[in-house]
Amino acid sequence: MWWIVGVMVCSVPIIAIITDHMRSSAQIKGQFIQDQLELERIKQQNYLLETEKMKLELERMQIESSKEDVYKIK
Repeated sequence: MWWIVGVMVCSVPIIAIITDHMRSSAQIKGQFIQDQLELERIKQQNYLLETEKMKLELERMQIESSKEDVYKIK
């Protein structure tokens, strides 16, 4: 009978330690997922900015090309 009380007294702190560890692991995983989402958002924003920059460069090249074509002798 006393051994049951001994097991219960020892198991409660062990369960508390395991629960605390699982809780902190879940918080770390949650923060990791938040960081990954932020990274993906920044990547998407960077992609859009680079695409817009390339579009503007292409338009500029087309304008310069059309100006050069005007001055060519045919």
